Amino acid sequence: MFRLSKIAATALAATIVLATGAQAQIVKTPIPGDPVETGSGQIAGKMLDSGVKAYFGVPFAAPPLRELRWQPPQPHAEWEGVYNADRFAPECMQTLRNSDINHYFGEESLSEDCLYLNIWAPEDAEPGDDLPVVVWIYGGGFTVGSTNMANYSGEQLAQRGVVYVALSYRLGAMGFMAHPELAAESETGTSGNYGLMDQAFGLQWIQDNIEAFGGDAGNVTIVGQSAGSMSLSALQVSPLADGLFHKIFGMSGSIVNSFSSPYEQVEAAGVRAQEQLEATDINEMRAVSADKFLDLDGVRFGIAIDGHVLPEPAWTAFQNGNFTDVPLVIGYTKDETFNGLAGAQNADELRTRAQDMFGDDAEEILAFYDLEAGDFRRTAVDISRDTSMASAVRDWAIAQTTHGDSPVYAYIFSRTQPYAEGVTFADHDPATVGAYHTVEVPYFLDTLDSLNMFRQTRTWTDADLQLRDRSAGALVAFAQSGDPNVDGLDWPVYAPDNERLVEFDIDTVDTIEWPNHQAMQIVHEQRISQ
Repeated sequence: MFRLSKIAATALAATIVLATGAQAQIVKTPIPGDPVETGSGQIAGKMLDSGVKAYFGVPFAAPPLRELRWQPPQPHAEWEGVYNADRFAPECMQTLRNSDINHYFGEESLSEDCLYLNIWAPEDAEPGDDLPVVVWIYGGGFTVGSTNMANYSGEQLAQRGVVYVALSYRLGAMGFMAHPELAAESETGTSGNYGLMDQAFGLQWIQDNIEAFGGDAGNVTIVGQSAGSMSLSALQVSPLADGLFHKIFGMSGSIVNSFSSPYEQVEAAGVRAQEQLEATDINEMRAVSADKFLDLDGVRFGIAIDGHVLPEPAWTAFQNGNFTDVPLVIGYTKDETFNGLAGAQNADELRTRAQDMFGDDAEEILAFYDLEAGDFRRTAVDISRDTSMASAVRDWAIAQTTHGDSPVYAYIFSRTQPYAEGVTFADHDPATVGAYHTVEVPYFLDTLDSLNMFRQTRTWTDADLQLRDRSAGALVAFAQSGDPNVDGLDWPVYAPDNERLVEFDIDTVDTIEWPNHQAMQIVHEQRISQ
């Protein structure tokens, strides 16, 4: 039998220990003054090369495992000693991403144990500094997303003077499944929306703890894109989040008049999930491994009007005065579409699709567009955008302006990113994608470099860097004061009788009339009449 010498065996054992993670536990650049005291215990982070203080994988709630699956978030148990918050925690359960897609930022581990947050603070931040707090809530259709993605990093904005927090929340079935048995066991008589509860719970953690990191609990701006922005609009009308934030910066998403579901519909999806899993009751469903829920066929979950987290539809909540009246920055991108109109191949097909979608109002909506224009695809995209995402954002602006006192600042982001020659993606055609859904995120968050992490996909120009500085500068200014105007930016307050917004583009950041708002008004009136 082959035997190792004692010295060789000792060396091999040491090598194995280092290879399996012990070395990763060494914090090479501890933060002077750590640990920080939080409600659950002491936390230590690490200094980044930029000088920014980073605390990664900070637990803000108990792991939602076993009996806590499909339960509201619970406080994390207190710990003794110092928690080393020096690495990212797993992302919540979701399908993984191919490495050849547009937004690929590396592999992440998965777990149901995922209720953690990341904090970036300026190098000189100290308790009592009362720095503005920016809280990022990720998008991904409530099925994917992570606090750890490089395009969501807070390092750059922290260098601009804010304390930045990226907040996780449960996704898919783990985060949004409703079910009759869950409603029966709940004190509220309802179920679902656990992901929104996670967000509100995380915001409460920030209220209780952020001052220890140099942040001002009285000046919290929640920021999100897509499903993240939809979450912001939900939090604005949810009693669970009342008083937990002071400004909203929403990119391409809103549940005001759209993108939320009746409770019964989401509960029925939970029953279908049970049937597919062949579980006899909710206890058996809690025992099923979480990855099995990723393979459900045709079952989707999302935000529901559940009577608890969301007592009423968002538009109704605004009408009834049941919302948090805070300043808003909200907008959308030039080429994002969320209905089938963009796929029409000619004017006749577009008219037919619009008739199916808007009935008798279709012709009046289409009258604001030139269907015989030489670039038909451009026209079809404009119509699809205006009757989907742009209308959803505009309805949010109308609701806030009509029923609240705080200002609204609206934008359209029109920059098409400069792609590296010959670059290809599995899910993204640089030749036709234009100013796509999510295009504005790396400008507002100052994370342009994230898109070149593993290969060069963009050839950023000096003009892009200037647009980034204008965009990120506006976000930071808004977080500081509630007014995004900075460096000569002339960003008007939205007014229903003078609908203007700012266009962010490569050549100019300037005020324009809200494109095709007359057509959107017809869509708006149809929605509120339903």
